[in-house]
Amino acid sequence: MKKNTVFKGIATALITPLDETGINYEQLGRLIDWQIAEGIDALVICGTTGEASTLTDAEHRAAITFAVQHAGGRVPVIAGTGSNDTEYVHDLTHCACEAGADAMLVVTPYYNKATQKGLIKMFAQIADKSTKPIILYNVPSRTGINIEPATYEALAEHENIVGIKEANGNISKVVETMARVHGKLDLYSGNDDQLVPLMALGGVGGISVISNVMPAQTREICTRFFKGDIAGSAEQQYKLYSLIEALFCEVNPIPVKAAMAAMGFCKDYLRSPLTTMEDTNREKLVSLMRAHGLNV
Repeated sequence: MKKNTVFKGIATALITPLDETGINYEQLGRLIDWQIAEGIDALVICGTTGEASTLTDAEHRAAITFAVQHAGGRVPVIAGTGSNDTEYVHDLTHCACEAGADAMLVVTPYYNKATQKGLIKMFAQIADKSTKPIILYNVPSRTGINIEPATYEALAEHENIVGIKEANGNISKVVETMARVHGKLDLYSGNDDQLVPLMALGGVGGISVISNVMPAQTREICTRFFKGDIAGSAEQQYKLYSLIEALFCEVNPIPVKAAMAAMGFCKDYLRSPLTTMEDTNREKLVSLMRAHGLNV
């Protein structure tokens, strides 16, 4: 059952430029334009890195609509529409479909969690009602629940569920998952430090945080891999490792927001309970950015 691939390569999990008055759409538009000019393969709006959990419902819908319209079909736009309330996911997904998003990124339900049976039911219901493809998002460190390989196998039979953003960090589980769903679901790395390992297991790219800061260089990891230059791809992964580590030394998106502010793309503003980066960590991050040739 071959399904259409939403994108191959790197999708940037975009930050949301915020200030005391709300979303700064001028800055968001400039960021989208720069990402596309740098050759990024797709964009994710209103994901974890976009601080979706503290956007108001109106902001969430408006940000998705703006991103789709501003991108103007130049690259696929994937809308984060996940929640721990299935009915709300239906509503937000409907909005994103109507706005013209190319696919939905739907995270596992957090706090109330679910059994594996509940996950199958929830994702299938969402996929039934969506007019666009669904990419499942597995990030147990944040949600407290893991999508098991057998659950992926069951969900892979749904024609509208097309991919996985895998951020469980467990390579052995990814091997088992791909043994069950390879050819039915596209695999995307949700961890920047595991791009090459997951592509080696059949992955088609990643949904990335570091590509906010270095989109072309992050994409180069995939470009080299897909051309058969595995050693070159791994070398590029190694080169970016120190910066990847720095971008996760505090809770995402605290460091990447600081990095993008240093590059002039936004204000270093986060909504509570997130706080701005500790000074010592910020100094290390900026120093690494300079070492990687960034003008900050």
